[in-house]
Amino acid sequence: MRSQQYQLIWIASAFSILIVSPSWASEAVETQYQDSTSSQEVLALNEFEQPATTLDEWRDQIAQTTIVPITGIRLSATDAGVEVILETADGQLSEPSTSVVDNTLIVEIPNAVLALPEGDEFQQTSPAEGIALVSVTRLPNNRVRVAITGANAPPTTEVRMEAQRLLLSVAPGTETDVAQDEDAIQVVVTGAQNSYFPSDATTATRTDTPLRDIPQSIQVVPRQVLEDQAVTNLQEATRNVSGVVEGNTFANTQDRFIIRGFQQGFQLGSTLRDGFRFNSNFNGVRDPANIDRIEILKGPASAIFGGAIEPGGLINIITEQPLEEPFYLAELQVGSFGFVRPTIDLSGPLNTDRTLLYRLNLAYERGDGFRDFDQEIERVFVAPVILWRIGDRTDLILELEYLNDERPFDRGLLAIGDDIVNIPFDRILGEPDDIARNEEFSIGYRLEHRLSEDWTIRNAFRFTDAYQPNRRAEPNSFDEGTGILTRTWEDQEYFVNGYTLQTNVIGEFSTGSIGHTLLFGVDLERQAYDSEAFSTDALSINIFDPNYGTAARPQQDEFPTEAGIFNEQIDLLGIYLQDQVTLLDNLKLLVGGRFDIVDQRTKLGGSFGESESQQQDEAFTPRIGIVYQPIEPLSLYASFSQSFAPNSGRTVDGSILEPVRGTQYEIGMRGEWFDGRLITNLAAYHLTRSNVAATDPDNPDFSIAIGEQRSQGVEFDVIGEILPGWNVIASYAHTDAEITRDNSPREGNQLFGVPENAASLWSTYEIQSGDLQGLGFGLGLFFVGERQGDVDNSFQVPSYVRTDASLFYRRNNWRAAINVKNLFDVNYIESAAFRTAINPGSPFTILGTISVEF
Repeated sequence: MRSQQYQLIWIASAFSILIVSPSWASEAVETQYQDSTSSQEVLALNEFEQPATTLDEWRDQIAQTTIVPITGIRLSATDAGVEVILETADGQLSEPSTSVVDNTLIVEIPNAVLALPEGDEFQQTSPAEGIALVSVTRLPNNRVRVAITGANAPPTTEVRMEAQRLLLSVAPGTETDVAQDEDAIQVVVTGAQNSYFPSDATTATRTDTPLRDIPQSIQVVPRQVLEDQAVTNLQEATRNVSGVVEGNTFANTQDRFIIRGFQQGFQLGSTLRDGFRFNSNFNGVRDPANIDRIEILKGPASAIFGGAIEPGGLINIITEQPLEEPFYLAELQVGSFGFVRPTIDLSGPLNTDRTLLYRLNLAYERGDGFRDFDQEIERVFVAPVILWRIGDRTDLILELEYLNDERPFDRGLLAIGDDIVNIPFDRILGEPDDIARNEEFSIGYRLEHRLSEDWTIRNAFRFTDAYQPNRRAEPNSFDEGTGILTRTWEDQEYFVNGYTLQTNVIGEFSTGSIGHTLLFGVDLERQAYDSEAFSTDALSINIFDPNYGTAARPQQDEFPTEAGIFNEQIDLLGIYLQDQVTLLDNLKLLVGGRFDIVDQRTKLGGSFGESESQQQDEAFTPRIGIVYQPIEPLSLYASFSQSFAPNSGRTVDGSILEPVRGTQYEIGMRGEWFDGRLITNLAAYHLTRSNVAATDPDNPDFSIAIGEQRSQGVEFDVIGEILPGWNVIASYAHTDAEITRDNSPREGNQLFGVPENAASLWSTYEIQSGDLQGLGFGLGLFFVGERQGDVDNSFQVPSYVRTDASLFYRRNNWRAAINVKNLFDVNYIESAAFRTAINPGSPFTILGTISVEF
């Protein structure tokens, strides 16, 4: 089997190398594409009810039936104002329509889509005197909108159609123009005001698929939501999504979540960055400075992202990419508990022909936190990106990230009886100098070559290295009668590194009247962890009358025993195939599957004892889904999907248990209302996690694979714009998650940390005109129901409602905001992992933000 695995690795590596010289494939596929295009044009011409009689009429009819990708957007200053140039690689854009809303000129282009290297949206502030903003965004049903906002009046424009581009000659408007345009149609708003509308999500399929065509629940949290809520960590962002709650954060030093009832795995996490897995759950706390949007895919995702991803789902962070036009943003946030956070976001071209673009995000953060002793949090984050357009069809993106984060290691509160102990929420139960660090470096590239308009090959690589030491007074046992908590000195160091190589091919073709989007790919991944852990008894503490610093913390050479050594290496190889089939215009099928080989090696040493083990798992995980759209705004879908993860349990005879399996059945409906500005998603699911290691009743030191856990529920999500200037993102989840089979009294218990009911609502309104134009208000309510605090269900975490609010003002190129979090200063528990690890939520917090774009 080992030889077969190496053969597959060599095949995958050779396949990746082919992209270095793809000219032979490009020419072959391009010839085939040109032949098929010609036949499609003849067929379209024969279907015209009124055949063209002139060349111009024939060209116009072809333009009306062909969807043309807009591949580039440029702004050029003129004597009168600015010229907006929309470029296409092939094909002529259709004649646009125009309308006016307040100070905004709207130009809507039919039969067009955005295919920009930097994403599905383009914005440029203050490109010329009298023009405040130029925004280009995608609309549903293959439409593109250009919104040009004037500083004092709607601009005027002259439209010119040229070969492979459309030109808008824009001039600032005057009050006279306003009077003449009083009867103009007012139907849409600017792109900035409609920015809650989520873009297409690539996470579900690894292809550019509209949300309405995805047969699985997926939610998107756009950048504008993060800005409006003044989000400073990933937990604050995900609270907007149904079925996602905070998990065991390892004393607030990691981002870990529970999705649809299941805690993310410890060995290999389910949080991704641009499709690449972080270094398991040793990933520290993610900085939001360069996040463009967050995509949350619910349910098993092994069919597309491989093994060791928990069946509840995954979180994919999509980062900001270089812009074609100069963009410079400086922002400063200050707030409660000594919080200070300056950030800089710079982007633009590095050469005159715009073939070399860059983006640079910088962030610094410090704060004392609300817990006792002003425990300082400090971080530095640097994220440069370079985009090189090697040719018309080839793009190379180089990315680097550096994070240095230092924060308290704080287990929080503890349980007494079946409740939370009644002590002040700011009291620490470790020591004031307990600390954790994370120094992480990551570098990678993404290479894309478009063989033709229909076929693309992509290759990407990512390497990450991290050093994560911590030292702490770890809580152990608690005497509820005396209030004495025993503790242990812990001194640990983690060395984490890993790399991933991804290669895939995406192609579009037809078999008769049936359309296909085919995805084939190969992934190689290695994750390695080395750790040293020192431990010895520490002095106990009375939690009701604590006395800190009574004994000096030992240094590593002062621990009475040698370090416990743990080394682990996990190698993964995955091959996957997926076909998105368009059976009819309103009926679409998704079929896919993946074969994975996971090789896991562990080695123990030092105080842990000397031992080595190895296990190899193979699995095939399928996915199938169907989408039916009875009317244009509504999609009905059903899907079946599976996942797997290696099992660490062993039987009494030393054999390895079968992998843990996840199986989900889901039905749902997704609607796009108000011309696509408001999206709703209703889903019902049944999800099981089987082959969970359970204790062998005849040999308690070993396991048998009979354990099973089940989660089922209903989720509802809303995001978008209700009325001009009125945005909303809301969610509700009803989750029933329990242990359905186990050889212990735990059978029948609820899964820990999972509320039966949870809901969120965040809404903002911005005044659209008049003297107060740009003034806005925001209000948020976040409800989490009662949860079990541990797997034994020995105590309960009470429910809570947290209220947030904001006041902001936007004008031209600057923005000022005040955000209040936990407005009514309620005491609440964010998450709990076990009886001595209960994470309290932050009290009343105020945060001020001011940002300026240049």
